[in-house]
Amino acid sequence: MVEILKNYINGEWVESSSTQLQEVVNPATLELLAKVPRTTKEEVEAAIKSAKDAFWEWRCTPPAVRASYMFEFRNRLVERFEDIAQIIVKEHGKTLDEARGDVKRGIEADEFATNVPTYMMGGIAEDVAKGIDESFVKEPLGVCAGLTPYNFPAMIPLWFMPNAIACGNTFIFKPASSVPLTAKAIVEAAEEAGFPPGVVNLIYGGREATDAILYSKDVKAVSFVGSSEVAASIYNKAAQTNKRASCQGQAKNFIVIMPDANVDAAIPALITSACGCAGQRCLAGEIFIAVGDVYDELKTKFIEAGKKLKMGYGLDSDAQMGPLANKGMYDQVMSYIQSGIDEGATLAVDGRNKKPAKYPNGYFIGLTVFENVTPKMRIFKEEIFGPVICLVKAKTLDEAIAMANTSQFGNAAAIFTSSGKSAREFAYKIEAGNVGINIGVPAPVFFFPFSSWKSSMYGDLHAQAGEVINFYTQNKTIITRWF
Repeated sequence: MVEILKNYINGEWVESSSTQLQEVVNPATLELLAKVPRTTKEEVEAAIKSAKDAFWEWRCTPPAVRASYMFEFRNRLVERFEDIAQIIVKEHGKTLDEARGDVKRGIEADEFATNVPTYMMGGIAEDVAKGIDESFVKEPLGVCAGLTPYNFPAMIPLWFMPNAIACGNTFIFKPASSVPLTAKAIVEAAEEAGFPPGVVNLIYGGREATDAILYSKDVKAVSFVGSSEVAASIYNKAAQTNKRASCQGQAKNFIVIMPDANVDAAIPALITSACGCAGQRCLAGEIFIAVGDVYDELKTKFIEAGKKLKMGYGLDSDAQMGPLANKGMYDQVMSYIQSGIDEGATLAVDGRNKKPAKYPNGYFIGLTVFENVTPKMRIFKEEIFGPVICLVKAKTLDEAIAMANTSQFGNAAAIFTSSGKSAREFAYKIEAGNVGINIGVPAPVFFFPFSSWKSSMYGDLHAQAGEVINFYTQNKTIITRWF
């Protein structure tokens, strides 16, 4: 009997009345794992009411006490570490090591939240005028919501939920419908940690559930990660009810390889950037710009290394790259490959029809490499979100930077070089928020901000670090005089 998932509202697991169910499928084996409801508007409103009713008591809970809940939540996540990682492999398709990294990064975000008594400290100044003191304190907002994507089903929800509730807010968690089992496991850990009813709520669903959150005047902030088109829409809808919104969108990440780069040392990082999580990372490199005469060496060694990658089911010990996460993404990546061919790019390596023999029906696409790509092509301009790389030539570093800066996106960029001068010039001029120097995936640790730019971000405050605390709190300035 396939499990039909329940929402978690006001401290209880509740069956949805919706008759619309989406199947959750293992993308490697096509095994049916569960069914998830498209939660109704009324059920979302019940979750919001639960969170609103719980807010004041939770807001009045001292930050040090809230931090103790975060420690307990962290311990429960650690106890479930391997189970959650295996769930991610089954419903998303990552390899086991990639899934473990997903969970580990999420736990680091919760560990950051345990320091909330320090992060929520305000400030004071005596005698701003004679006999008058002025101070400010940081206070929570109220009900907050997280709309999270499929590509990091543990890490990204844990960017948001622990920090929101540590700051004194209550939370509505709506995960992507293709990875609901990871969300269920995270909320089960929160339940075991003993959060009061209504502080954490989990609802599934599609656009109707999202709109119910966005148009509710009781929801004060929303965090989102997904496509830039949807990020812009959510940002605009949130503004209509005076919500805070932090909406991360897509990327098109450029990696520059200089003639003085240590190519042999760079290749493993480039392979990981291109093929890690089957290319389904917002920090994945998609366009490699070879400067000067390094092109031929780069192409030969990169393709050789890519062809050695072993594709397979993430729970198999020899699997180095898993499938695309779902059929929709598989079809999208296949369409981009065909688009590149139709627009005249040269297909140097074709990753289609290279499925593992054990999993002939899985959503597998091998490393695919294009040459002779021009800036007018879709595969140059748009995010593919799969293991598809465009190799491009540039004569100088300035030309490479100018090429990268034409992108509408500004999530990440990287350079491989032995020159400090080139590295500094690249970091100074590149229009991207996360920059790698001889690093293929420039993913900041949680106490640094995840600094997306341009159409990769809608909102003022990013995820991670002090910015996430500022997002989930509001300042109150108090001016005092005593007679």
